[in-house]
Amino acid sequence: MLIDNHGRLINYLRLAITDRCNLRCFYCMPENGIKYMKKKDLLSFEEMFRLIRVFGDLGISKIRITGGEPFVRNGIISFLKEISELESIMEINITTNGTFTIDKISALEKMGIKSVNLSLDSLDSQRFFDITRRDLFDQVMMTYRKLVESKIRVKTNMVVMDGRNIEDIYPMIELTKYDDVSVRFIEEMPFNGTEGQGNATIWPAKKIMKYIEEKYSYQKILDPPASTSLNYKIPGYVGSFGIIPAYSRTFCGSCNRIRLTPQGTLRTCLYGEGQVNFRDLIRGSVTDDVLRNYLIKAIGNRANDGFEAEKSRSETFPASESMATIGG
Repeated sequence: MLIDNHGRLINYLRLAITDRCNLRCFYCMPENGIKYMKKKDLLSFEEMFRLIRVFGDLGISKIRITGGEPFVRNGIISFLKEISELESIMEINITTNGTFTIDKISALEKMGIKSVNLSLDSLDSQRFFDITRRDLFDQVMMTYRKLVESKIRVKTNMVVMDGRNIEDIYPMIELTKYDDVSVRFIEEMPFNGTEGQGNATIWPAKKIMKYIEEKYSYQKILDPPASTSLNYKIPGYVGSFGIIPAYSRTFCGSCNRIRLTPQGTLRTCLYGEGQVNFRDLIRGSVTDDVLRNYLIKAIGNRANDGFEAEKSRSETFPASESMATIGG
């Protein structure tokens, strides 16, 4: 078991396998994109598998595969199948924008992928285009429908953005009327690769909930252990909805997560700096015991919450980052 210096069990790894993405969502990266890493600078699938195996021996049992867009990386299905066969890994989930996913859903079902989080910031094709800067709405909605019809648990992620998609909140909730889906509304965060926040006005969780209350009566439902979302249900509706206070950071007290960036940097908090570069360690031919010790040491020195992690950043740390380089 991995226990951090605040007594929190750490059993969940968010692994970004690429910084590349075919969309250009303005809250995630600049319009012209980011300067992509060279292939040699990314963790190889073999290196990722070794780290998952080592981390699994210490108690990491749940993995979320993210990017960038994970399905733009060739070989992902074989990689997913390989890690799904590890005895230590109990659950594999994926976050995707849905543009390269539809023909892989059957394979994901067969290997036992537990859930897919589909990034879906609008149910209006024009607003979708304005946010993502790509005309792929119909493709994503076909993926959504096929996922809902599959055995995979489905969640949708909508970043709530003032002046961009507020009018989509109610239609998103209506998805839960007939579909067994969890619709999540996420506070916008300042990780879009540009200086400052994407919008001057942030919609915090309380404001999102107040807006929902203007139309709906709802009931609180049980939040899973270490959940990042506060979860609710409209009586009579099949699915549920949740709010993720990603910017308010009110869920830090139960955080069970660590992150690996595409280049192999361990981050024990989204808002902090990287602690260890495991890519360099592996390429330096260290043993598994050395890798384990570095992980244990990093987890034993975690910030208490995202605010403390943010304050501890060095003066040379970049003022703005892209979620594509951190791992969404």
